[in-house]
Amino acid sequence: MHFTSPEDLTARAARLGAGPALMVICEDECEIRGTIRHHLDAGFGAILLAVPPGVRVPDPLPERVHRLSLGTRPEDVTLACVNALIAGRPAGSWTGYLYNAEYLFHPFAESRRIGEALAFCTEERRDSVVAFVADLYPGTLDRSANGVDPDDAWLDATGYFALARMDGQVPKDRQLDFHGGLRWRFEEHVPPSRRRMDRVALFRAKRDLRLLPGHLLNDEEMNTYACPWHHSLTASIASFRAAKALATNPGSRAAIRGFRWGGSVRFEWRAQQLLDLGLMEPGQWF
Repeated sequence: MHFTSPEDLTARAARLGAGPALMVICEDECEIRGTIRHHLDAGFGAILLAVPPGVRVPDPLPERVHRLSLGTRPEDVTLACVNALIAGRPAGSWTGYLYNAEYLFHPFAESRRIGEALAFCTEERRDSVVAFVADLYPGTLDRSANGVDPDDAWLDATGYFALARMDGQVPKDRQLDFHGGLRWRFEEHVPPSRRRMDRVALFRAKRDLRLLPGHLLNDEEMNTYACPWHHSLTASIASFRAAKALATNPGSRAAIRGFRWGGSVRFEWRAQQLLDLGLMEPGQWF
């Protein structure tokens, strides 16, 4: 299916079906094919590529993969595209988004599909899944000058922390701002508004739901990491996005010789590793 504008997407998004749907914001051409493959394998019923002008995507696209062609690049392409998708999705349908060169992992992904995880969340009366973005980076920039190398991917095993998310002078209930990874280690090159590593990555569409700046939703309960009565399932997004930006942006690339440090471990491309590192948890799902 080919959508020609955000408005066209809203009008016809119901044709994507009610199964889990994922939007991939294609900021550039890096790793689009690998991003598609990973999420088809995860079990998403539909994957939608949001494609700005000048970005080429694989042709032909695999089955279950669709395209949203943007005539111009909106000021905030994420908000424009994701909110257009939400507005057209059937009520209650699980919907998510991420960027190219990012890979969503859910607990026990080696043996269970994303639909099973989201069915469990529905049974738990959870309408959203918070994901923690684990920054991936290459072992050396000599071979991967753009900061992306899926065959030699590393991540931080330490250095993660959380701060209270404030509503004026009062901490918000069950909401924290999580930090760590490259955004923390190279914070002098990262604007404060982009240093958090948490993101509401999956949610159930409903009327008037909107994605806000900062990867939050306009429903405060959907921004919480757990329900009031026990821990909830969370996910993790293994992402080259920060490494790519730091390695290629003029303001940072000359100052960075590499990303590996004493807290680095090789990424094994397994959900269990992310669980062991505390970068997601299964809640009550076993």
